Amino acid sequence: MSMGAFLIYFAILLILPLWAQSKVKNTYKKHMKIAVSSGMTGREVAQRLLQENGLYDVRIEETKGFLSDHYDPSKKVVRLSSHNYHEASQSAAAVAAHEVGHAIQDAEGYAFLRFRHALVPIASFGSNASFFFIIAGILFTSMQMFLVGIIFMAFAVLFQLVTLPVEFDASNRAMGQMVGSGIIGSAEHRETKKVLDAAAWTYVAGAVVALMELIRFILMFLHMND
Repeated sequence: MSMGAFLIYFAILLILPLWAQSKVKNTYKKHMKIAVSSGMTGREVAQRLLQENGLYDVRIEETKGFLSDHYDPSKKVVRLSSHNYHEASQSAAAVAAHEVGHAIQDAEGYAFLRFRHALVPIASFGSNASFFFIIAGILFTSMQMFLVGIIFMAFAVLFQLVTLPVEFDASNRAMGQMVGSGIIGSAEHRETKKVLDAAAWTYVAGAVVALMELIRFILMFLHMND
């Protein structure tokens, strides 16, 4: 790899995630100042959508942190950060509906969500162990250890790639549910969607960076075997 290509590679590796994080934070903060026309808080949005989909066994809890919202399938809980739990903003409505989208996926047995859950143990281990094996392979000139590291990394990358359809599907469900339930009006659709689109970029950026790293190590492995 030439010096120019090397610099471009690391520029993408550093700038893309930072840009995505900045985009989601700025978009979220902008729309958290805009009230949703229905006047419903994030908790109320989540509650209505869960009830309309017959998910009476899913609880809603407040959690600490900024944009720490998530759905916990093991405990059947939609957790919303404090602002999204209490406030009636476009950001709160969008995030709450998105997390309910995951709960609906879980209830319907959405294939990509199940696949992602199955990947969690090995992807988590692979993410932590892959660099250990790769570095050990380089230090001890062991192609076997290097290859093991690449395989572990591949599982971690696969997890990130499978996450993309899961997140996009949850966002699509969220928009459809909010419009259908009258939580947002047609005039709010475009602006509310911007919150979900910005959040999606963080997953896209993460997947791109992870895939680039995997490709780099695969090329390094092939070069070392020449």
